[in-house]
Amino acid sequence: MENRSYALMTGIFTIALLVATILVGLWLNRDKTERSPYEIVTTQSIPGLNPQATVRYRGLEVGRVEEIVFDPKVTGQIMIRLSVEDGSPITTTTFASLGYQGVTGIAFIQLDDDRTGSPLLKANRDQVGRIPLRPGLLDQLEKRGVAILDRTEQITTRINTLMSDENQKTIIGAFDNISKAAAAYGAIPEKLGPTIDRLPALVEKVDRSADAFGAFSNSAKATADNYNRLATGLQAPDGPLNRLNGAIGSLQGVTSDLESETLPHLTRMTDEARTALRSVRRTADSLSDRPQSILFGNPNIQPGPGEPGFAAPTK
Repeated sequence: MENRSYALMTGIFTIALLVATILVGLWLNRDKTERSPYEIVTTQSIPGLNPQATVRYRGLEVGRVEEIVFDPKVTGQIMIRLSVEDGSPITTTTFASLGYQGVTGIAFIQLDDDRTGSPLLKANRDQVGRIPLRPGLLDQLEKRGVAILDRTEQITTRINTLMSDENQKTIIGAFDNISKAAAAYGAIPEKLGPTIDRLPALVEKVDRSADAFGAFSNSAKATADNYNRLATGLQAPDGPLNRLNGAIGSLQGVTSDLESETLPHLTRMTDEARTALRSVRRTADSLSDRPQSILFGNPNIQPGPGEPGFAAPTK
């Protein structure tokens, strides 16, 4: 009976000691770090991300993922709630992306910042800070891969179109034409053989033509020298040009004398002849009107009004 009671007391003491050890361990290992609440709202897929996943700021662990739920207000939108240590440099320009650990595929939240010196993002229990989520490396690779696949499909379609039966016939015809053109070009040297054989004689003729052109140049130079000497002789003081200039000067002097002396005399003689002709014309008109004036003379002219001897006519 005493052995049983002793064993019972020993068991109870052992259990109590174990519970006390566990409680002390939990108390000693409790997390005393103060954290601030943040959240990420996204419509992107988040494969491999689970609650209690690590939150890192530029590689340093600063918090954990508390909860992943669907947004009750917006269908299809995911809310990721984070708890980040106070003092972490979470600013208004901080953004999040998904990172993956090695080859295990376990995801974590990677925080980064576009620039330094931005204002801190305030967060507390009443006001939860919101951090935007940007596509991670896998998302970018997926989008690029889809784009590359689309381009590859387009290229494949174009290659298939290029290698159609009609295009193959066209390409084969082009190669045939190239072969014919190559054969024609190969026959050109044979056709040019006689022409090449005549080239030495042609070169000799060109040399003779060059010699003849040189002689012609010498003759032209001698002719130019003769023309120069002729021009010099014409322009000499006693040359023909100066003599011709003297004759022209004499002629101009004679013309000036005619204009200054002879022409005025001729003009006066002409005026006197015109006056004499007018007198003869008046005499002839008077004789024609009164031929008796040759015997009796001209009749007396009756005085006019206001002259002596004027008598007014009577009715």
